[in-house]
Amino acid sequence: MTAFLDGPDDRNIPNEIHSTEGAKEYGYQAALVGGATVWGWATPAIIEALGAGWLDRGWAEIAFRRPTYPGEDLTITVAPEDGAWALHVAGPDGHDRISGTVGLGDASWLPMLVTTPYRAADPDLPEHPTLTIDIAPVGGELRALGGNLHPEEMRTFAREKQRTDSPLFVGDRPRLHPGWVAARPIRVLHHSYDYGPAIHARSHIQFLGAAYADGPVTTTARFLEAYERKGHHYGVFDCCTYDAQGNEVIRQRHTTIFGVAKRGEAGD
Repeated sequence: MTAFLDGPDDRNIPNEIHSTEGAKEYGYQAALVGGATVWGWATPAIIEALGAGWLDRGWAEIAFRRPTYPGEDLTITVAPEDGAWALHVAGPDGHDRISGTVGLGDASWLPMLVTTPYRAADPDLPEHPTLTIDIAPVGGELRALGGNLHPEEMRTFAREKQRTDSPLFVGDRPRLHPGWVAARPIRVLHHSYDYGPAIHARSHIQFLGAAYADGPVTTTARFLEAYERKGHHYGVFDCCTYDAQGNEVIRQRHTTIFGVAKRGEAGD
């Protein structure tokens, strides 16, 4: 897979780390491709190894190890390891951009994830407070994010962001693409706060049932932790996503660097 990023020279985007000039200001050589997007590119290999049933009841635990830049040739491998499957997305230098584990059924860590019950989505705020470690709502719930997903929206995402024509994601009743799923917590946090530039650090994703882009989707979340490491400001929160019938179809833990330190200042 050759990594790509639409409009890397456009700095008028919510997260400037995905723009050429914005990324360079923070010490990176070029715009960073979004971690959720890169993770999504591993979907065909995962489904080839585990089958489409992974989308019904499967899991992933992944860490974003190094930046992915547009134009890099990535090698994606999924191989059996200790009763699960090891995932590696490696760059042309041989170093992993993403590494982790995927499997079928329920992950061993699923009971550790917080369940936030279904509730009606909260309306958009006219203005959002800026997220800092000092005001991070540790132990509190984030604003519930709604949205009415149309099948064509997911088809467009699959074709343009993932460059796939799999019937699973562009068919008559498209599934929620794992790349879209991994990015959902980012939208949830932005529903409550302004923050950034930001970098996706880690994801735990558990599919609890078949999830389709065919109507309302609601995500509730609880903010668990905020801390500083090497100058970066991290946040950790758990999300539960519900379908139009109120069934929980996805539970996940999202770790983000919501405040990126400039390289050198962060000791990187």
